[in-house]
Amino acid sequence: MHTSPAHAAPHDAREIETLEDFDATVAARSTLAGCRVQSVDLTDRTRELLAHDTGGAVFLGCPMREEAAAKVRADGALVFPPVPNLPFDPYRGRLYTPDELFASLEKGYEGTPDALSYAWFQRTRADGDIFASMLRSVHDDAVSDALDELLRHARVVGVMGGHAMARGTDAYAGAARLGRELSRSGWTVATGGGPGAMEAANLGAYAAPYEDAMLDEACELLGRTPSFTPSVTEWALRAFEVRERWPKGNHSVGIPTWFYGHEPPNAFASHIAKYFANALREDGLLARSNAGVVFLPGAAGTVQEIFDNATPNYYASRVEPTPMVLVDREHWTERLPAWPLLRSLARERSMESRIALVDRIEEAPAMLKRLAG
Repeated sequence: MHTSPAHAAPHDAREIETLEDFDATVAARSTLAGCRVQSVDLTDRTRELLAHDTGGAVFLGCPMREEAAAKVRADGALVFPPVPNLPFDPYRGRLYTPDELFASLEKGYEGTPDALSYAWFQRTRADGDIFASMLRSVHDDAVSDALDELLRHARVVGVMGGHAMARGTDAYAGAARLGRELSRSGWTVATGGGPGAMEAANLGAYAAPYEDAMLDEACELLGRTPSFTPSVTEWALRAFEVRERWPKGNHSVGIPTWFYGHEPPNAFASHIAKYFANALREDGLLARSNAGVVFLPGAAGTVQEIFDNATPNYYASRVEPTPMVLVDREHWTERLPAWPLLRSLARERSMESRIALVDRIEEAPAMLKRLAG
C-alpha cells in the first residue's frame, strides 16, 4: 500500500523551486513579476529572463549570467546570489533526502554533506559571525517553508523516543512495528530524524507496503551494526543496504538538527527537515504532529518533549488538544514519573480526555485512534 507523499497539495504558483516550475510559469503567465525563485540554476534561461517582466520578483541563490542579473535588477527584482564554499544551500526550496545528506558515504561519513555542514556549524557558531548566523536563519526558515508545503493537509503522528535504543533489540523492533502500523493506518509518521527509536519508527513507516516478514528481516540485518558508534559510516551503510534490498518504501518525515550533529540522521525518513536551531526543530516537530504524539521510553529529551507538547494542550492554544500516548507504565510512573504530573496538569481541562498511558507499544495505535475520536 505505497501511498503518495503528503505534498501533493497545490503549490503556490508564485514560488518556483525547480527548473520545471520556472518553465511552466513562463509558459502559463508570460511574466515572472512577483515570483519567488528558490535555488534554481538559471544560467541556461537567459533568453527567458531578458524577455519577461521580473518586476517585484525575488531570486534566492539562483545562478544566472551577468547579463540576465543586470536586467532583472533593473526591473526592480531582488537578487540574492549563491554563497560560495558552503556545504549546504541556505535558499533551498525542498527538504533533504537521505541520498543527498549521505552523498559520498562510501568514502567515509566525514566527507558527506551532513558531516561537512555540522563541521561548518561548529566553526561558525563559535566565532559569532553575523553573516553565518544570518545564513543559518535563512536556511532554517526555508526548511520550515518546505516542511509546511510537504505536510499541507497531512495527518501527522509524531513518534518521540531516545537515540540510545539499539538496533537488534526487542524495543527497536517494537518501535518499528509501531511506525509500520501508523503508516498503514494512513498517518504520516514524523520523528526527530535521528538514530534509536526515531530510526525504528521511520523504518517501520518505510516497511509499510511490504509483507510483515520484510520488517523482521530488515531488523535482523540492521542488528549486525547496532549503533552509530563507533562508526557512523558502517551504521549508515547498513541502512542503505536495507533500502537497496527493499527500494519501494513508504514516505515519512525526519526532523533532526545539526545542534546534535554527533547524532547522524537516519536513512529511512524519505523527507528530512534538518535544522541548525534545535529550538525551531523541537517546536516545529510537535506543532506539526496534528494527529497526536506517541512517547516511547526516553530520557531528558523525551521528558522535555512531553511537556513541550502538553503546554499548548493545557492552554488550548492550538484550538483542539492533540492526543498524547505514553508507552511503558513502569518507565513513566517509576523511573521517570512524568505521567502523574501530566495527569495532574490535565485534570478538569479539555486535554484530560486526550492523554493516555499504555503498557505495551502494540497498544499505542488503537489508543491513539480512540483518543482522536
